[in-house]
Amino acid sequence: MTTPVPSLARGDLLSSVAQRKTARTARISSWDQSGLNEDAFVVQPGETAVLADLEGPGMITHLWFVQTCRRILGPGLIPYSKSGVAMMEIHNALGLSYEDSDPDYYRKVLIRMYWDDSETPNVLAPIGDFFCLGHSMAANFQSLPFTVSVKPSEEKKFGGSAAFNCYLTMPFNKRARIEIENQGEHAYFQYFYIDYELLPAPFDPNEILYFHAHWRRENPTNGWAPNAMQTNSLETQVPNLTGDGYTILETTGAGAYIGCNHSVLHHQGTWWGEGDDLIFIDDDTWPPSMHGTGGEDYFSQGWGMQKNAYPFCGTIIHEEDVPGYQVSYRWHLADPVRFSKKITVKLEHGHANHLRDDWSTTAYWYQTLPGPKLDILPVDQRLPNRPTVAPPPEPAADRPLTDAQRQLIKQREERLEAFVRDRNQWLERRAEASRRRAQNNIEIAKDIRARFIKSLQG
Repeated sequence: MTTPVPSLARGDLLSSVAQRKTARTARISSWDQSGLNEDAFVVQPGETAVLADLEGPGMITHLWFVQTCRRILGPGLIPYSKSGVAMMEIHNALGLSYEDSDPDYYRKVLIRMYWDDSETPNVLAPIGDFFCLGHSMAANFQSLPFTVSVKPSEEKKFGGSAAFNCYLTMPFNKRARIEIENQGEHAYFQYFYIDYELLPAPFDPNEILYFHAHWRRENPTNGWAPNAMQTNSLETQVPNLTGDGYTILETTGAGAYIGCNHSVLHHQGTWWGEGDDLIFIDDDTWPPSMHGTGGEDYFSQGWGMQKNAYPFCGTIIHEEDVPGYQVSYRWHLADPVRFSKKITVKLEHGHANHLRDDWSTTAYWYQTLPGPKLDILPVDQRLPNRPTVAPPPEPAADRPLTDAQRQLIKQREERLEAFVRDRNQWLERRAEASRRRAQNNIEIAKDIRARFIKSLQG
């Protein structure tokens, strides 16, 4: 007698592909459906773009995202309408272009995902933080579920160019919808692949858990100690026997917490850690089911954080490379934290919560629907806390100028006006094409599904 395989069982990573499975693999992407090479969606400020709207049952298996958001600082010599590119990757020192990346855009653009009948998002995060790019600062790293790829020239830059991958499975029975919203001031470009499998029958409602992710921030954390009180000093040795701390995740239902990324800006020049991890499961009071011993311990390192990136834990940005900044991650994929009624995941900010630092996290988990009603801070409270250099004051308005100087200043303003006007027309043309492409992607997905269902009927 053959034992049936549970409907969600896929086997281990390497052997699952050797198991025969009735499914259809497909992809939604930003490809230029006209056959040309304008392969990015353009999302104007204030707009929301639907990247995928899929009818189930199925599961998303892979996300690849590449993006940019450019600020025009001065007139370029090559009009965008004549260039055929999404951004001018020419060093400003050469005089051909004068633009840069918005250093904050990874926090200004939101990603949302909805499963089945959910009316509110089950995934809600800034686009960078969802893919583990903390502080809007680009940095290379690799782990099992997420990778970020950055050119050497963009490494550790606010708003630096990066390629994102996510390999977490995202099942759905009825519908999957993924969208991005540009809450910034500049046009946003999004290249993407959304790879998925269509299945012949729905998942067992008693078995399926739906993917969730949520970003939170406290800036600063509610520390009780004066700023000058040193981490690990005698004066910080007070008890915390109530479970207070920074909240990474709080939800009700049944499911499994699978980890988080964690971004810190520490102001003291000492050490941001020593805070215990506290995970309260179902009917826990005190102590919780899982009580840890320190921030670096929760992230599976010790004696501070090291400069490494392992499959399930590690550092993305290390405070010794960018003083004060740390981005870490921990994935509970081999050791999921299961709950039947509710879960609360907390981390002390310093021992007994004495530190006042800038903390943000993205929590990832699977659970039953309906999930929690997720919210997010307004854009001005999401921006990265980054150093800025004050520019020198502009020359006095009544300064003496030669006729040649006046003429060249006027020429620069006229060239800038013409350059921006040309670019805005080019952007709107591409944005309109992106809107049509997004709608057509829905029809393409419907056609793929119809042909898959027809193939099952012999």
